[in-house]
Amino acid sequence: MRAVKIFEEFIEEGIAKKQSPDKSRAEFLINEADISLEGLNERIKKIGINEKNANSIIKDSYDIIMGLVRARMLLDGYNASGFGAHEAEVSYLRALRFIENDVQFANQLRFFRNGMLYYGKLMDKEYAQKVLEFLGKVYPRLKNLLKQ
Repeated sequence: MRAVKIFEEFIEEGIAKKQSPDKSRAEFLINEADISLEGLNERIKKIGINEKNANSIIKDSYDIIMGLVRARMLLDGYNASGFGAHEAEVSYLRALRFIENDVQFANQLRFFRNGMLYYGKLMDKEYAQKVLEFLGKVYPRLKNLLKQ
């Protein structure tokens, strides 16, 4: 897996574009992330983490994180679409001043999520637990950045 390009490269390539801020769409994404996190926490509380639900926990965690990143991008007047859009959104974490280790973990999460969706890759509960720890670390920070 290659390193994530800087966000400006995605703008130059036309994958990320400057636009007018879209507050209503951002609010929708924030609300969806909150609801999804609540549902994820309820599922984990009731059935825990196991090999059968590891993939869904990972996918849901990724969607929650990226929903908040997309919301911040929309508030800042950016949108990414097409091939490479998810990588552009991961790259935006740098613009939000996340440490490089967090950017790289998010990129790994993006890579594995794609493997699950498109190639039938099964992940284990240990990785799902790491993803949940990452979610617990970045979610409050992203929520705080959305208040600004």
